[in-house]
Amino acid sequence: SAADRYRAQAYGCRLGASPSHFYADLLDALADDADRGGPADRVLASVAELPFEAMTPLRLFSGVHRLVLGGELPDLAARFPSTGGDGDAAAAVAALLAVLAEPTEVILDALTRDPQTNEVGRSAALATGLAVVGAEARLPIRLFEIGASAGLNLRIDRYWFDAGSGAVWGDPESVVRFGPDDYEGQPRFSAHTTIAERRGCDLDPIDASTENGALALQSYVWPDRPERLERLRGALAVAARTRVEIDAASADEWVDDQVRPEAGSATVLMHSIMWQYLPDAARDRITATMAARGSIATADAPLAWLRFEPAPDLTHPETRLRCWRGDADAGGDRLLATSTFHGPPVRMITASLIIGS
Repeated sequence: SAADRYRAQAYGCRLGASPSHFYADLLDALADDADRGGPADRVLASVAELPFEAMTPLRLFSGVHRLVLGGELPDLAARFPSTGGDGDAAAAVAALLAVLAEPTEVILDALTRDPQTNEVGRSAALATGLAVVGAEARLPIRLFEIGASAGLNLRIDRYWFDAGSGAVWGDPESVVRFGPDDYEGQPRFSAHTTIAERRGCDLDPIDASTENGALALQSYVWPDRPERLERLRGALAVAARTRVEIDAASADEWVDDQVRPEAGSATVLMHSIMWQYLPDAARDRITATMAARGSIATADAPLAWLRFEPAPDLTHPETRLRCWRGDADAGGDRLLATSTFHGPPVRMITASLIIGS
């Protein structure tokens, strides 16, 4: 039911080191309204057949937040922290229900789209995997990302990472910065990690250089997380100076077409919190494609698969890396780090475990 979806999402919003109690409290209120058959129940009717993994309440909130950020809902803007509001969720409920009773095209359109948070904080964890590839391969990296949205994480080397004790990487002048407080343990950051090529795909790419694209990306950020909004706005400034090609394509077809080992470089397939949105057939095809391409990888043309996806118990994400390079350990799945769903703090695993084969 819609009420169950709201309550489950409220629980998720309260989890982790970067919770949103503002959204969680609003979701609890919408669950109560849905129990009564009110507008919160009716507005999700058009997407009732979608699975829980589609995150329909977050789709709904992205549409509302976009209108708030665009100045079209002043009553809610007075409550949303992202627009200088007081953060009083209880006081926002009546205005929110009034909006949901007559949803605009922006809200209805948002319900049809998977959330594209393009959370830049996840770069703090993804960078630890690229560091391993750089340290072991000692080759320039060709970086490919599925579910890339606006490609903000593809610009990862344009951010600055400092885990302390001299472990640094990236652009020291960047406005997007991660410091020692964002890490527990030492990533293998070094000058050996260089990105020579980058490309991504998404079913519905967002152009970060446009006003509409920037507004859409900001709408997916929880309004009571100012540090995430600040980091995103910094990444948008970086994106304006670093062009990245994002193809409109399905992930499985694109991986088959684009991702293959190439002599003289390390080829990396990367993704973050998107695997759950893929149909089983697409997941199976990508897995089979990577195994087939991995079978022809060599030390001079290694292949790696870097993932930032939920742990089996769904309580937190794990950064995992699988490498193929033509040796006996090729294909081993290494758990590198755990973190929050929005990135820091990143907790390094002291001994990267080899899991499966």
